[in-house]
Amino acid sequence: MSELISLLEEVRACRLCEPHLPLGPRPVVRAAESARLLIIGQAPGTRVHETGIPWNDPSGDRLRDWLQMDRDTFYDESRIAIIPMGLCYPGRGRGGDLPPRPECAPAWHGRLLAQLPALRLTLLVGQYAQKSYLPAPGKTLSDNVRQFATALPHGYFPLPHPSPRNRLWLRQRPWFEQRVLPALREQLKDVFAGR
Repeated sequence: MSELISLLEEVRACRLCEPHLPLGPRPVVRAAESARLLIIGQAPGTRVHETGIPWNDPSGDRLRDWLQMDRDTFYDESRIAIIPMGLCYPGRGRGGDLPPRPECAPAWHGRLLAQLPALRLTLLVGQYAQKSYLPAPGKTLSDNVRQFATALPHGYFPLPHPSPRNRLWLRQRPWFEQRVLPALREQLKDVFAGR
């Protein structure tokens, strides 16, 4: 058994945050040593918790549209790893889902990333991933996304969360579809072409 497979079994058995999780633990993570793209999002929602399939919701539909990927390509873990900041559904607050549990990423991310030697690009989806991974995050998520080119030399590409709740953000920032998405798609071509 490979070290990564053994580690994934350990991750999926994690109970670190159990007392704080309203639906109980169900870590949702996908990875293979050959993955060239990593997607770091926020935390699973209730539908992802129920199915155990990451981005299996309207946010995932929009993300796949941004990436111009069908479901089969998106879920091919030999090519794409998916490791959210919080691996389990954190519960609901007044304005939507709660933030990812703070224990999760420090406990697992370093160990998981060490087992992904083929990574070429990491998508940082949402503010929690960007605050954690960008070497010099901007003051706002909009700053991070607008200045995506400054993150590329570090192997990162910041994106807003594709939640349907972010329709207003997208409508107010036409530059996202005009400049950021075309650049993202070019980066993905390079990643999967091996350049």
